Amino acid sequence: MQEANRRSQSTRREATKARLVSAARRLFAEKGFAATSTPEVAAAAGVTRGALYHHFADKTALFRTVVEEEHLILAMSIEAAAGTDEEPGPVKALLQGGDAFLTAMQDPGRRRILLVDAPAVLGRDELDAIDARHSLRTLIEGLGAAMDAKAIRDLPLEPLARLVGAMFDRAAMADEATMPDYRKAMRALVRGLKT
Repeated sequence: MQEANRRSQSTRREATKARLVSAARRLFAEKGFAATSTPEVAAAAGVTRGALYHHFADKTALFRTVVEEEHLILAMSIEAAAGTDEEPGPVKALLQGGDAFLTAMQDPGRRRILLVDAPAVLGRDELDAIDARHSLRTLIEGLGAAMDAKAIRDLPLEPLARLVGAMFDRAAMADEATMPDYRKAMRALVRGLKT
């Protein structure tokens, strides 16, 4: 009976935490980090402020969790797209992953969270660490596979991945009218790495 109660309590805690993260994501996406208050997040999640502070030390810790989840979603989108063909070839996989990234970043809230607020709130070092676990990791893996297959030039892998990632981030900020031009330029630059 005690084991069942512990599981039930654990399930409730996880559900509360998930509601908080979901409500925070929605508010951070709509209003930005600075304009979102913790009482507002708690109310939107249907919990007390005490429950919020039980799970998160402060608003920054909650935001960090939202950023981590957004990066995880991006990485999953990239990995799914890069593996859509049976044997796409490493350059084609890189292009498909880049397209998937840009498609996922068309969500204006995601752009606000990841490209506007996250660098200011978390700082470059912490954001780079989060990115390294997710999106940058997928880019390093893709570029590494392309280098191993001799499909692209052998270059310093992590600096190349960070530069290509910065290019993707800049393109993600483009408006709808210029996005096709950014996609075209990005494809040309990635293809320019070919041996």
